[in-house]
Parts: sequence; structure tokens; C-alpha cells
Amino acid sequence: MAGEKQKTFEASLQELEKIVRNLENGDLPLEESLKLFEDGVKISRECQERLNQAERRIEILMKDGEGNPALEVVKAEDLRGEQQQQAEPKVKRRIVFDTDDESPF
Repeated sequence: MAGEKQKTFEASLQELEKIVRNLENGDLPLEESLKLFEDGVKISRECQERLNQAERRIEILMKDGEGNPALEVVKAEDLRGEQQQQAEPKVKRRIVFDTDDESPF
């Protein structure tokens, strides 16, 4: 994966939607379902981080220190440094059965 070019947000989202459809079908063996679920969680986290970065960029673009609209250049390494400083999020897991009334998604 190291040599693989990073996918666009939209391509990652399409891949995640495909994984969800496959899992919702319920026709896959357990091991394959688990692998797809793991892949989906990874892609979901990557998409969430991209959205967080975009939100931070928008906030910077929208106002300066005094709250006035302004433009400030954000370097990619600044965003990566901020990402590394954040603690690893806790992962909540929930088993969903067909009889559950509410969806975790």
C-alpha cells in the first residue's frame, strides 16, 4: 500500500459504500465479512480525517485572528503534525442483529 497512490475522497467513499452493500447482503463467509468490515472501518477513518482536515482549512479560509474573512496558507505537514498529536480515538463496537430497532449507522 506504500507505493499505492492515495485515492480521492470520492473514490474512498464509493469503496466504502460497496463494502456496506456487500456486508448488508449477508451472503459472505464470516472471515470475508470480518475482512471487509476491517477494511470499511479503515476507509471510514481515513474519510473522517480528510473531512476534519477540510473543515480546518475552511475555518482558516473563513476568518483571521479578529474574526474577519481572510486567507491563510495551510501546509500539509502542519495538518499531519496536528493529526499525530491527537490521541488515538476509542473504538466503540456493537453487534447488530436483524431484530435491532435502531441502526448504529
